[in-house]
Amino acid sequence: MLYSIIAQDVDDSLAKRMSVRPAHIERLNQLKNAGRLILAGPHPAIDNNDPGEAGFTGSLVVAEFDSLADAQTWAAADPYQAAGAYASVVVKPFKKVLP
Repeated sequence: MLYSIIAQDVDDSLAKRMSVRPAHIERLNQLKNAGRLILAGPHPAIDNNDPGEAGFTGSLVVAEFDSLADAQTWAAADPYQAAGAYASVVVKPFKKVLP
């Protein structure tokens, strides 16, 4: 089943994000290479694809996992979590309708 992982960043998270970004991207690439990643990306803090020093307010990942517990376990192990970039993370079942 698909699950959405919705993370909210702490204030001024950019330095924390950047310190572990390669490890974060590697985990996403593992999901992609396994054919399980639907989409992933950050929420810019301003209305711009490249927010610069404004940074990001959170992230969204939609991916396939065997269970809610597996999705929660994967989300809890994210490098952004360990670096303290995320204030909160919500994992929910997701039903893709379109496209």
